[in-house]
Amino acid sequence: MARSLDIVYFAWVRERLGLDQEQVALGEGIETIADVVMMLVARGGVYAEIFADLAKLRFALDQDYGLPASPLGSAKELAIFPPVTGG
Repeated sequence: MARSLDIVYFAWVRERLGLDQEQVALGEGIETIADVVMMLVARGGVYAEIFADLAKLRFALDQDYGLPASPLGSAKELAIFPPVTGG
């Protein structure tokens, strides 16, 4: 049975997609955050536009900051958001 992952979108990512969150099935070989992002890019359209440049995004697995190369492990949730800036 395929494992699933909840993806939560924030800020302009959420606005562009028109989604707060979605659940995705993780196929064979989807082991890292970057693998999930590439799976989203493969959907084409607005997904490809939003997720084409990983430098414009930040990630958290079960609310712990992660890098694109971070393994998914047993995480249930991946949050995707733009870098936070302060003033």
